[in-house]
Amino acid sequence: MSKSLVEQQFGPSAKAYAECEVHRSGASLARLVELIEPQAHWNALDVATGAGHTALAFAPHVAHVVASDITSEMLSETAKLAASRGLANVSTATAHAHELPFESDSFDLVTCRLAAHHFPEIGRFIEKAHRILRPGGILAIVDNVPPDQQSMPELAIGDVPATADAYNTFEKLRDPSHARALGLDEWTGLMRASGFEVVGCELLEKEMAFGPWVERMRCAPETVDQLQRTLQQPSPLSTFLKPRQADGELHLTLREAILIGRKQP
Repeated sequence: MSKSLVEQQFGPSAKAYAECEVHRSGASLARLVELIEPQAHWNALDVATGAGHTALAFAPHVAHVVASDITSEMLSETAKLAASRGLANVSTATAHAHELPFESDSFDLVTCRLAAHHFPEIGRFIEKAHRILRPGGILAIVDNVPPDQQSMPELAIGDVPATADAYNTFEKLRDPSHARALGLDEWTGLMRASGFEVVGCELLEKEMAFGPWVERMRCAPETVDQLQRTLQQPSPLSTFLKPRQADGELHLTLREAILIGRKQP
């Protein structure tokens, strides 16, 4: 069976993501654990776990964590990291986010951090998460979000869709496996439609060094040049991304949303 575009993009980058500071210890990770207040008896699932950073952050606080992904190289990195930290309550599973082939009502917590923008059918993922959660269970999402009225109040309402599209085009240029980052209203609408009560919603800024950001995806030189030109050209998108020089290196700012939903009884 041929590998999916996501597997092709992220398999060779597994070690880089295991070592990536943003994924390993970004502010959203500690905040996620703080907001959820995981319980010692919980059974948790981390979807599209990547190198397992989110699964491993919750492991000390719960009974068991399943780290799932479609990329075998990522699951291998997760297992290595769990072993190196002495975390015996972490297991790995190959699972597509649109299927989640686990028993209904079997998890207390489902997390997905910095991965959902790769899912072609985010609504289907949310529906599957609802099925496998116990009543009262928590779905916790962290993902990059595009410009909207909340993050750019100076932007005219009519200009929001085009600027959000420009953001997704920019992300897809760097990473062809990028599908679409949703805005906050889309996220909360999909969660409520699937039977979740939205009990938490926060926005965080995330500073990214441009060089490592493109290197992780092994971008071709012409792609790097095009991304730099987009950042340097005055536009609502470049205003949103805040390109700047720091310590002789180009940086930009991305925004992450933390969304927490509770499965209603």
